[in-house]
Amino acid sequence: MNDLFGAGRVKPAATSYTAADIEVLEGLEPVRRRPGMYIGGTDENALHHLAAEIIDNAMDEAVAGHADRIEVVLEDGNFLAVRDNGRGIPVDPHPKFPKLSALEVILTTLHSGGKFSGKAYDTSGGLHGVGSSVVNALSETMEVEVARGGALFRQSYSRGKPTTRLKREGEVRNRRGTTIRFRPDPDIFGRLQFRAERLFRLCRSKAYLYRGVEIRWRCAPALVEGTDTPAEATLHFPGGLSDFLATAIEGKATVVPAPFAGTGEFPDSAGRCEWAVTWLDGGEGFLSTYANTIPTPQGGTHEAGLRNALVKGLRAYGDMKKERRAGNVTAEDLFGGMAGMLSVFVRDPQFQGQTKDRLTSGDAQKLTEAAIRDHFDHWLAGAPALADNLLAWAIERAEERMRRRAEKDTPRKTATRKLRLPGKLADCSKESSQGTEIFLVEGDSAGGSAKQARDRETQAVLPLRGKILNVASASAEKLRQNQELRDLIEALGCGVGERFDIARLRYGRVVIMTDADVDGAHIAALLMTFFYKELPELVRQGKVFLAQPPLYRLQSGGKSVYAMDDADLERQRKKHFKANQKVEVSRFKGLGEMPPALLRETTMQPARRTLLKVVLPPEERARTAELMEALMGRRPELRFRFIQENAASLDVEAVDA
Repeated sequence: MNDLFGAGRVKPAATSYTAADIEVLEGLEPVRRRPGMYIGGTDENALHHLAAEIIDNAMDEAVAGHADRIEVVLEDGNFLAVRDNGRGIPVDPHPKFPKLSALEVILTTLHSGGKFSGKAYDTSGGLHGVGSSVVNALSETMEVEVARGGALFRQSYSRGKPTTRLKREGEVRNRRGTTIRFRPDPDIFGRLQFRAERLFRLCRSKAYLYRGVEIRWRCAPALVEGTDTPAEATLHFPGGLSDFLATAIEGKATVVPAPFAGTGEFPDSAGRCEWAVTWLDGGEGFLSTYANTIPTPQGGTHEAGLRNALVKGLRAYGDMKKERRAGNVTAEDLFGGMAGMLSVFVRDPQFQGQTKDRLTSGDAQKLTEAAIRDHFDHWLAGAPALADNLLAWAIERAEERMRRRAEKDTPRKTATRKLRLPGKLADCSKESSQGTEIFLVEGDSAGGSAKQARDRETQAVLPLRGKILNVASASAEKLRQNQELRDLIEALGCGVGERFDIARLRYGRVVIMTDADVDGAHIAALLMTFFYKELPELVRQGKVFLAQPPLYRLQSGGKSVYAMDDADLERQRKKHFKANQKVEVSRFKGLGEMPPALLRETTMQPARRTLLKVVLPPEERARTAELMEALMGRRPELRFRFIQENAASLDVEAVDA
């Protein structure tokens, strides 16, 4: 211990420290001294937390079934008024403090209120009993009106202390409830002002969360000038969270046609939950959770219950379908693209911190999981096509996640490194990707014809060697080592897996251009498999196309027409030539045998060619995944079964070898 203040160390100043130095802060003085302990700070978020506390108290009356209307009024001068038609705060003398009304005790004493015993409220958002008193402490002025028992009472406060006695103002008919009007203290919050758009969003979310309440919003018109926020609105949503979700995802493509939504009661009257979730076909999802109408941006035990219910339910469905890959699905896969809302009402909620950002109630997890899991199992079983689609989507995400983990792709290029492009690539000259396209062709012969036929400004050509690797049945290691696919990835420039960025795609279109025969179709199938597995976002955004080169040329009397296949050959013959007319029919052996001028005219010139866009319809996701696994996967028995089941539908003609 002597060394603590040895040579070279600064000795502490000699000061007295006695009982007289110990401060005891009474009443609401601790709140004013350290507001951050109660509302998280003195910034804009903390300012709006005051509004949330008062609105939450009104919502507790509605959720308890004692109110069905709340009015929120933002006035000039930074005043906010909140009125409900509930029971009204009690105004009779408090048993423990007979000289004070219950109203004054609630507004001037920390940890006082009617939400501790559970007798006045089955569920509530205000566990800590500090909400109204903290708002009072941090308000320059607060005015309270209580209509209760046919009488109207008023009392005023300033910075947590009453400035008037509780007064009975007279009789009132057909009116009950509490009105609190307050102005945050500039000494605490400086020049910060309530923002109308933020308060309106808060009111709207509360109305969504409890479908039995009507919230009437009003503010001074000058406070919403130049914004989309209305000066007046009546907020009432009978559909609850389903209405909220429909508004949030409006215009976005989804994996399932209808959301998974419902309500569930917890056993022994322990509470209830409501949810509405769907899955977006591309783009980032979101999950908003609430406990007793309180936003919980950091989630908590109720969110964990939802995760468990959905992941376990989908895995169980996959097991029932004998889909072995379902076991790879995790919460990360299922929730990454999910758009959802979850609201629970529980007794005695436990939150992390006074700002209530995270629910920590232990029972909430198992109660929520049990309630939602049962409904989810029935939802999946009742709509197999929908369930198959969702399962296929989740498996796609799981496989993509595992590929990202295993991949060792070429590092992202930096500004100091020159972009390396495959030597076989004949690039276009236009710097912008807009209006450009890259043709993927089979072999150097076809590549030579395509390079001569192209528009050098907008069309690039990349020859590929023969049949590329089947990525559906190859290991991740083989994929990484395959030079053809590495060349293709580098030419496209957008990366794969976690390095994928469509903004870096070097071309507006990717065109698969193979011979119009069985071998060409096989190569096209392998390339489409590659895009489906490794770059599905290019397909979803309509960037991948199939060129349609002709297989036949028909000539007679200086007239030439082209046919795509055998069936088209007969159609073109009947359409363009007379029955007894002699027609010379030439069959192209491949793109490499086609003169460049002819290839340009029939297949590459935008004004005359035909392109087929490769699409992935969201509603066909499960069927697409099933076909991909059967035709391109590692299990030959699936291909054999497919051939057996579909052979009868094929129209096979005998041909002279």
